[in-house]
Amino acid sequence: MITRCPTCGTAFQVQREQLAAHFGTVRCGKCGGVFNGVAALVEEGSERLALDPSPQLGLFDPSRRPAQGASTGIDGQLPEFLVREEPARLGWLWLLLCLAALAALGAQAYRVRTEVTAALPALRPALEAICRLAGCAVPLPRRPELIQIVSSDMHDDAGRQVFVLNALLKNRGPFPQQYPEIELTLTEGGKPVTRRVLAPSEYLDPRVAPKLIASGIEAGGEESLRVHVDARAVRATGYELCVYPQDCLKQPKK
Repeated sequence: MITRCPTCGTAFQVQREQLAAHFGTVRCGKCGGVFNGVAALVEEGSERLALDPSPQLGLFDPSRRPAQGASTGIDGQLPEFLVREEPARLGWLWLLLCLAALAALGAQAYRVRTEVTAALPALRPALEAICRLAGCAVPLPRRPELIQIVSSDMHDDAGRQVFVLNALLKNRGPFPQQYPEIELTLTEGGKPVTRRVLAPSEYLDPRVAPKLIASGIEAGGEESLRVHVDARAVRATGYELCVYPQDCLKQPKK
């Protein structure tokens, strides 16, 4: 049997089984047009026809697919079962997803770098090396609940209402951490009279304070502090001292 493409007029020799497949729908192997091979059957006669290979080949040979914009049938639409999806180009997509995941992981690691060094102190040198390359820093952990005031004493300096506060701090944590802020409250009859929060730069020796603040108080380390307190504007008979913002213990002024 012979069928003729209605688009380009090319005639093909076909078998009954080919026409039975997909209800007779075939694709022209020359122009790529899709047509009903049964409806386009022609009778063999005296006319000599130039026969091309079976149009069925056009269904499977990618090189013989019609160019974009070329006619593909009487209504210009390919049947759904003949539409072949282009291979998904996932290589770049996967690469972009991987880069996005790495960026998100890096951002998360940057945000929690201090907590990581608190949980795994051995990682601090590696994180500091990476941060030096990235132009960032790894701050020391700040865990005031692990700082203990081992002892404290405050006495009047020559009766001039200028008191001298001495205290000893201890880092009970297993890692170096920032020097804490210290809250000092002067009291009268058990009631607060005035309160002040002292920064490390105020209670550490000013000659070595920048170096100490940069290195922090080492794991298990102790540090003494000495502060002069001018209380000439108030009357106080006691004091409270605590690691801010922890609870303070009342202490009698000596």
